[in-house]
Amino acid sequence: VSYTEMNYEGKGPHGVLIWVECATDNNTRTFSNIRTVFNKNDGGLLPSGGLEFMFTRKSVIQFKKSDEVDLEEIELELIDHGLEEMEDMGEEVVVYGEFTSFGSLSKAVEEMGLEITKAAPERIANNGAEFSEQQIEEIEVLLDKLEDDDDVQNVFTNIG
Repeated sequence: VSYTEMNYEGKGPHGVLIWVECATDNNTRTFSNIRTVFNKNDGGLLPSGGLEFMFTRKSVIQFKKSDEVDLEEIELELIDHGLEEMEDMGEEVVVYGEFTSFGSLSKAVEEMGLEITKAAPERIANNGAEFSEQQIEEIEVLLDKLEDDDDVQNVFTNIG
């Protein structure tokens, strides 16, 4: 079986922007499924490339924070491996870098002996949008249905 990677871009309820990454052995089936999910959930597909400028591909690595860890030292070390930004989330730290630095950055974090909880290239919205709790609930119905499709690998939004 040969798989093809496909990207679909769309708008959901309340104008949320959605980027869907798929891997499929049947492009026609996948396109039909994705289009149906959007159409039945107050959304629609956009022309290919329509959202390209709205999202930036980044390396995202998350690791557990411990008392023995000096975050400033880690930050200085990771700058040489493509670190752009580091965010302290309390119990965990999130590291952002250029998409092309994913291998180097994740290897450096691993070699430091840090416990990685998540490491993946992601599409980050350049401008996040705010939605009310009720709007988020309506949007999540669409997102859940997209993620339920076997061909869908990742779903990214501009929810801020």
